[in-house]
Amino acid sequence: MFKLLTSFLLFFLFLSPALAEKICVKIIDGEKVYTNICDIEVKKIQTKKSINNKILSSRICREELEKIVEEKSRLYGVDSRLIKEMIAEESEWNVNAVSPKGAMGIMQLMPGTAILMGVKNPFDPVENIDGGIRYMKYLLEKFNGNVSLALAAYNAGPNLVESLGRIPRIAETQNYVRKISLRYSGNGYLNSKKRHPSIKAIILPDGTIIYTNREDMYIWSVAQ
Repeated sequence: MFKLLTSFLLFFLFLSPALAEKICVKIIDGEKVYTNICDIEVKKIQTKKSINNKILSSRICREELEKIVEEKSRLYGVDSRLIKEMIAEESEWNVNAVSPKGAMGIMQLMPGTAILMGVKNPFDPVENIDGGIRYMKYLLEKFNGNVSLALAAYNAGPNLVESLGRIPRIAETQNYVRKISLRYSGNGYLNSKKRHPSIKAIILPDGTIIYTNREDMYIWSVAQ
């Protein structure tokens, strides 16, 4: 309880005093959503994003995404707990995520990997998860079930990991493997649930400013 309270207080230290006073917590799809829409009635409206000239809709909730992960993991014989931790690290469950390096979708598939796995639309969560799990299965088999090397290969590429025979001395890759491995093994799992949310500002067409950590799935607006 003390750790939870401490994490909550530390989070608000990153916000300006004016913003911190406005932020409250709502439970949406079983997750905590931070927003400044607190004392008035609100509604959810579907959001659309345009990426590579494709209109994408965020209509799928976390619970549905986890069900897809579990189904596909069973199909390909990969531990769903591992895949969920990878997704949390890769995209924080954002189906429309795009990295500076061009990795796409919920499992952050690189263009070449998407083609290799036959993923036609990397922003389709079913296709992306299916392709990502099949790719991870390939890596696990390639590295004889060594989860750490498979994770390193997922992040830095299998050719580099295979040539070295170890996790590359790349800070990003080493942190990636360490954080996922700790949570996957059970150590530090609770701490992984307490990461500070990233609060961003959204300006609606009428000029209203909305603060939330879930702008990837929802835009909040005052109910008419």
